[in-house]
Amino acid sequence: MSAYAYLIGWRLVRILPEKLAYPIFQAIGDYVYAKNGKSIKRLRSNMSLVSNLDGEALEILTKDAMRSYMRYWCDTFRLPDWSKEKIIRNVELVNSDILTNPLDKGQGVVVALPHSGNWDHAAAYFLECGYKAVTVAERLKPEKVFQAFLKYREKIGLEVLSTDMRTLPSLVERAKNGYIVALVADRDLSSSGQEVNFFGKVAKMPVGPVAIAKKADVDLVGAFIEYTPTAIRIHFEKLNLSVQSQADFFERQIKRTPVDWHMLQRIWIND
Repeated sequence: MSAYAYLIGWRLVRILPEKLAYPIFQAIGDYVYAKNGKSIKRLRSNMSLVSNLDGEALEILTKDAMRSYMRYWCDTFRLPDWSKEKIIRNVELVNSDILTNPLDKGQGVVVALPHSGNWDHAAAYFLECGYKAVTVAERLKPEKVFQAFLKYREKIGLEVLSTDMRTLPSLVERAKNGYIVALVADRDLSSSGQEVNFFGKVAKMPVGPVAIAKKADVDLVGAFIEYTPTAIRIHFEKLNLSVQSQADFFERQIKRTPVDWHMLQRIWIND
């Protein structure tokens, strides 16, 4: 699909009635699942490893996980038109004081989260509540689509930094100045990740969240976002300053609700 078609589709989804938009995206997810391409095979493999399911039960989980992933995209396309009331109303929080207590004292917090639920909605919620937040952009192709996502995230008030030599010092500075530094951290996209034990196998995860929390002398908090029928629910937990602590938190949460872990890429080294 060309960038222009993608962006036109994004606009069309925003004007469709909610009762029509979400069934369309679910149908798209079911179609992709039925095609059983490379991404679905990887998703099935990942779901098998984190759930210990097989046969029909694994197929149901894989199909539902794809539906959850498509719900994320539908939410993302439509979020710019949501009111402040809708953004706040459709969020449930578990142990949120772990995050908000230091923020309310003017202290920053580094938040490590996996590819689960809808992190853009979570960011929009805390921004609407008056907190400051920054993240790092994962570059997408084509460039026009990446720029559209950049503008979309900046529109909801999220500061987005590019990945360059100044990224780490800038994030440390933001953390010292009372920001939420939100980093997706369940898949290493660099050559500097650290090996961790994840569901009994070796994976590599980024060291950034731990390094920033240490340098800024702030808390490292794990966040896991799952879907409810009508909202997102965010679970928070204070972590030790280690990459393995991140991995252990992700494992506990994914094991509890694997369906909302949107991991369609390889993550384990020998998988």
